[in-house]
Amino acid sequence: MRILIYSYNYHPEPIGIAPLMTELAEGLVKRGHEVRVVTAMPNYPQRQIYEEYRGKFFVTEEKNGVKIQRSFVWIRPQPNLLDRILLDASFALTSFVPALSGWRPDVILTTSPSLPCCVPAALLGWWNRCPVILNLQDILPDAAIHVGLLKNKFLIKVFQTLEKFAYHTATKISVIADGFIDNLLQKGVAASKMIKIPNWVDIDFIRPLSKVNNEFRSTHNLDGKFVVMYSGNIALTQGLETVVLAASKLRHIEDIVFVIVGEAKGLLRLQRECDKVGANNVMLLPFQKREKLPIMLAAADVSLVVQKKNVISFNMPSKIQVALASGRAIVASVPDTGTAAKAITQSRGGIVVPPEDPNSLAETILKLYSAPEVVNSLGYNSRKYAVENYSFDNALNQYENLFYAITEPVTSPVVQSVIELGVQPVVQPVVIQPTYEPIYYTVTDDKVTRTKIVSPGTRLE
Repeated sequence: MRILIYSYNYHPEPIGIAPLMTELAEGLVKRGHEVRVVTAMPNYPQRQIYEEYRGKFFVTEEKNGVKIQRSFVWIRPQPNLLDRILLDASFALTSFVPALSGWRPDVILTTSPSLPCCVPAALLGWWNRCPVILNLQDILPDAAIHVGLLKNKFLIKVFQTLEKFAYHTATKISVIADGFIDNLLQKGVAASKMIKIPNWVDIDFIRPLSKVNNEFRSTHNLDGKFVVMYSGNIALTQGLETVVLAASKLRHIEDIVFVIVGEAKGLLRLQRECDKVGANNVMLLPFQKREKLPIMLAAADVSLVVQKKNVISFNMPSKIQVALASGRAIVASVPDTGTAAKAITQSRGGIVVPPEDPNSLAETILKLYSAPEVVNSLGYNSRKYAVENYSFDNALNQYENLFYAITEPVTSPVVQSVIELGVQPVVQPVVIQPTYEPIYYTVTDDKVTRTKIVSPGTRLE
């Protein structure tokens, strides 16, 4: 099958949707499909086009069997609202040229954000007479309105019209969490048009590794320390100032170190916050190369997920799956009614604390520092849940089945075998919640002792 992935973000961008779409494209190639990706010149998270791509309008390259077609975009390092609109508009316009210049696809998968991409994707679907799947990683303009980024009534109307157009023209809409389904149902989108396929993590690549002789710990003088780590985007929705304030409350404990890994400009802003509150126990580091990611994650005792109070309920950071797969305990400073809190609570691998509450965050970290057996237990459950619910192979199977179901409902090997049994094929995946009881254990030099200490997903008393 020939599959066109229309995604603003792609390799070599290190975070966000780029690694997901890269893994999906390369996974489909390994299964024998022909894949090309229409994407922008890489610029995230620095919001500057990478040096080797500057001064070029179009670039075509190949990586691991995937044909990648890049186009120029308008990008500014510190974008205001107009810059963001011009960015999305420029990609919608410039990307249409390479999208038309390749082979005719059997199916198109387009991602949102960016929402304006729905227009060229719909035109391509009509021109090539092929189905279009809209993959929702966020819901715009709801998210932008909720955090105060989008206030102009005319622009809100424009984006709401684009949103309706995207839902109307898509053959199927794949969403990553239940909260997306609830939101779209309220907007009149038919349930039969939606399918939930959670984001995934490569559980063979991201895996629990020992903290002993860990290169990242050794390089940054973290051996013997209790490391609390945040790695990811530093933007409006995170509110990492809460982490800095929490760290300042624990600076009297020399063994506790906070490590924040992110983009340079965000780190500069956080450094000013650290200086302001005397958080000398915070280490600010740039993004690591992807091949070093498992070692970096393994250096942590606790992984952080952080959101502001006003983050819309369906927001589901992809870092959650990564943190779970690394087999580390999670502390989530997130709204307790949101999708992120629900996922972490269900995993039984983390503790949810109120967002923008540095006191609660500091207290929880201090209690975990004093209870290594709890940290071990949470980490065990994290890995178990990731393997059972977020494996890449499972997600790849679901996307492949979806592609076949809407392009070759009779001839596909997956659906044909079902039809021969005399029943209708079911595209919507069945998500089974885990029924296992959490296992708690204490690791010592000579044995593993099972015990029951605390119920993960709740607050420590």
